[in-house]
Amino acid sequence: MNSLETWIGLRYLRAKKRSGFMSFISIISIVGIAIGVIALIVVLSVMNGFQKEIRGQLLKVAPHMEMGYLMPEGGETWQGLAEMAQQNKRVLGVAPYVAGQALLANEGEVRGVQIKGIDPANFAQVSEFGDALPPATYQKLRAGEFDVVLGQDLADALGVMEGEKVTVITPDGNVTPVGMVPRMKQFNVVGIVKSGIFAVDSTLAMTNMQDAQTLYRIGDEGVTLQLRLSGPDTAPDVTAQILPADKVNVNKVWVRDWTFQNKDYFQAVEVEKKMMFIIMFFISLVASINLVSTLIMTVTEKQAAIAILRTLGLPPSGIMKIFMVQGVLLGLIGTLWGVVVGVLLAFNIGHIVHGIEAIMGRKLIASAVYFIDYVPSHVVLSDVLIIAGISLLLSFLVTLYPSWRAAKTQPAEALRYE
Repeated sequence: MNSLETWIGLRYLRAKKRSGFMSFISIISIVGIAIGVIALIVVLSVMNGFQKEIRGQLLKVAPHMEMGYLMPEGGETWQGLAEMAQQNKRVLGVAPYVAGQALLANEGEVRGVQIKGIDPANFAQVSEFGDALPPATYQKLRAGEFDVVLGQDLADALGVMEGEKVTVITPDGNVTPVGMVPRMKQFNVVGIVKSGIFAVDSTLAMTNMQDAQTLYRIGDEGVTLQLRLSGPDTAPDVTAQILPADKVNVNKVWVRDWTFQNKDYFQAVEVEKKMMFIIMFFISLVASINLVSTLIMTVTEKQAAIAILRTLGLPPSGIMKIFMVQGVLLGLIGTLWGVVVGVLLAFNIGHIVHGIEAIMGRKLIASAVYFIDYVPSHVVLSDVLIIAGISLLLSFLVTLYPSWRAAKTQPAEALRYE
């Protein structure tokens, strides 16, 4: 672009005074663009953070993959199914378990849970709880002793402590002369776990698999396998590899992974993220449109100067470039400030919300609803670049009309009353 046109465009960005400060209306335009960019970056970063953190929490609660026999026939056992699964190199661990619904009762308090019977020797291979549930915890669950490990919140709700007993009531009862009577069995609480995950601490009830089979009268045909994969994202591929690999068992084996079980949630998050992007886009669009009024006011103010430049031989395209320089530069400055402030806010939004919570004296994010009790943020470089690109593109597009209007100025008409 011609240096003269660029120089004139930069001169128009400054106020009439010799102080060199930008005019007030130009500052308002920059602030508007910056706010739009900041809003987009912060909102998308928080949504990315929630998606990443909740996905991580779900993978601690939900198995990477589960499989079992639909209708086991003679000689078919879960051990054979485990061998078939372990042939896949992406399968890091396989452990059997039995699960069933039950009520836990203690001193008048009753809570509904799903009791999970595990094999203490193998379950550590598939557990994602880490230090919250070390292998030593599983070893406390001895077969035939009817021991149980409870989550901290569940134990608190029942008013039970380690070393005490809790009554387990199963839905399938015993038939007696007086009718159906619920089956009840006392279990020994041998451990209380606090993982920090609400869904675990409020529902965890784990016992030995043999005791669970006795409680629910389930044989090996009711055993489910839990698999841990080298990469949770590969779960759909592993599912597709396991079933077609064995044409004999394809109609007898069922397999489901964590993406299938939580598909609706992640689809909802993706839709919400796209809708928020559209909403924030229109906020940025409104801020960019403010450039139109800024440039039109500048064109109106500079009518005489435009006419003089035209009479001196500057073509209409040159006039157009002058105001395009002004508009694009305003958009560039606003976008840069928006990116810098937006990224800083996105990285520190958790601390900011924590400070607000401290002032208000209450939690704004409930772990019972969101799995986590803090505001996460995950800044994605591609999102920042797309937001900056859209902002710059909008700033360029909205300068076209005012610049074209300035180029159409007739010198004679503009200088008639000067």
